[in-house]
Amino acid sequence: MTLGDIDRAIEAAELDASGRRSEEIERVVSASSVSSSSSSGASRPGMSRVETQRDLERDPTELSRIQTARSQHSGTVGRAKSKEWKKPLPNFGAGKPYPPLLPNQEDYVVEFDGPDDPLHAQNWPLKKKLATAAMLGFTTMTAAFGSSIFSTATRAVGVEFGVSPEVSLLGVSLYVLGFATGPTFWAPLSELKGRRLPLVISMFGFSIFNTANAVAKDLQTVLITRFFAGFFGASPLAVVAAVFSDMFDNRTRGIAITVFSMTVFTGPLLAPFIGGFITESHLGWRWTSWIVSFMGWLAFVLDLVFLRETYPPVILIDKAAELRRRTLNWGIHAKQEEIEVDLRELITKNFSRPMRLLFTEPIVTLLSVYMAFIYGLLYLFLTAYPFVFQGVHGMKPGVAGLTFFGMILGQIVAGITIVLQQPWYQRKLAANRGVPVPEWRLPSVIAGGVAFAAGLFWFGWSGYRRDIHWIVPTLSGLLSGFGLASIFLQALNYLVDAYLMFAASAIAGNTFLRSLAGAGFPLFSTYMFDGMGIQWASTLLGCVAAALVPIPIIFYLYGPKIRAKSAFAPTFPATMPPEEAAAATPAAPGTPSEEERANTPDEKEILEGSANANLPKLDKDARSAV
Repeated sequence: MTLGDIDRAIEAAELDASGRRSEEIERVVSASSVSSSSSSGASRPGMSRVETQRDLERDPTELSRIQTARSQHSGTVGRAKSKEWKKPLPNFGAGKPYPPLLPNQEDYVVEFDGPDDPLHAQNWPLKKKLATAAMLGFTTMTAAFGSSIFSTATRAVGVEFGVSPEVSLLGVSLYVLGFATGPTFWAPLSELKGRRLPLVISMFGFSIFNTANAVAKDLQTVLITRFFAGFFGASPLAVVAAVFSDMFDNRTRGIAITVFSMTVFTGPLLAPFIGGFITESHLGWRWTSWIVSFMGWLAFVLDLVFLRETYPPVILIDKAAELRRRTLNWGIHAKQEEIEVDLRELITKNFSRPMRLLFTEPIVTLLSVYMAFIYGLLYLFLTAYPFVFQGVHGMKPGVAGLTFFGMILGQIVAGITIVLQQPWYQRKLAANRGVPVPEWRLPSVIAGGVAFAAGLFWFGWSGYRRDIHWIVPTLSGLLSGFGLASIFLQALNYLVDAYLMFAASAIAGNTFLRSLAGAGFPLFSTYMFDGMGIQWASTLLGCVAAALVPIPIIFYLYGPKIRAKSAFAPTFPATMPPEEAAAATPAAPGTPSEEERANTPDEKEILEGSANANLPKLDKDARSAV
């Protein structure tokens, strides 16, 4: 019997001893084998490294958090075991022999003190959680705001430096390109050093480069500083969602992530009217960067002074450091301190694996193409709206920017709709014994796709003629904004539910592709609308959007079969009891019949199976583990 088998048996006994079942299993599951082994010679194979009685007394909430911490430990960029050294071991010094190994290493690993430990971010007072969420929401909106405010300054920049508006529009594209590359650095840093450090460092760099952009003396400085402002601004986009995941449990996390995502998508649409009024005034285009830099400095100060660490492994590092100082027992440590950073593993987890998922997994590939098109159009609208409201209706840039509020209202409606769906989703989840079915997320994506395509047709055929009132194309933004937010919010949730422990890699690949689209679309938008006309350019985009609608429909119908063939996506048996299924809303495809339910395992067996799910699977060519 292996150590992993013993750990899984202990976990099964823990659930039995708890007297009640956990309401749901954490999305991120882990293999018990993640636990580091005892020091060599200190324990024998086949012997448990922890006291069984202590584990039997643990609360299910605590067990769930331990499982999550183990998964985070295994998924972090680093090594769970020491590497093999080629050079000989140095002498201990002063003629001393090597000290004996710790008697039982697991006894020296700090953990949280039960499910109600106030150190854990999920146990913070609600007021503290809301203050942190508001602070980080402002930080995220600042980064998103900076991506589009420069679009209103492109003509002024072109005039000052003697280039065409299309060349100066590179300032927008390079910023979004920074969004594509930044997460490959900030995400693994947040898993190694915690959430606070990358957020504070990035907002400092973000503010510095926006200040540099505001005082730039030539075009190349403008473009370079815009790229690095985007690179540093990518940190809150990559890390803040993880902070919300640290603070809120599975029942409230969906609402928190929805609110966070709204700041990501409303930020770029709030900027054009502010930037338009600034560039029209005596302040000039440079103040579009000064304003963003001031917002960045404010976010930096708030994060530096008030933000507290939320990442559980790093909280335990601080706890272990305090215990070492106060007890003088230098063997006390946190699991995260056992990690040794490995360059090869860093490249694999943060570039190689996301690219493999992006190009070999049908779900990731097609959803990423769909979301890249939608995200590209978000930045293409920065050019399309001026064509309609400045070119056709003769509005000033600042006034024309106010028409983006149609899209903002549509996004807010989508966010409210998704929040209102949470009770329905929670009932489905509880009826299925806490096991999420990813396809439950897709009806919102399908509805959003239809609305988005309709909004494009509406915008194009109501915006190309001056005799049609300007409010008509403005109201098309209600459908466009609703569709954009619905698609993004639920498609990302679908990727998380479908890939679990590989969700970060799936989202990284998705972010890379859609950021490339966001950087590229504005560059051809002017020529497209000039050459084809507003109505036909919008018709072309609307037809492409309509052609992509079947993607979520296909996954809704055949998603379980596709995931079953995946080398990355874990599969779990659905376990909805007949008496609860009768009261639940009909499940998506993949929910078993009553005959199948009779033979499905209980939650204990699911948890044991989920522990196995994180073990490496073989690629289809059976030559390498992933």
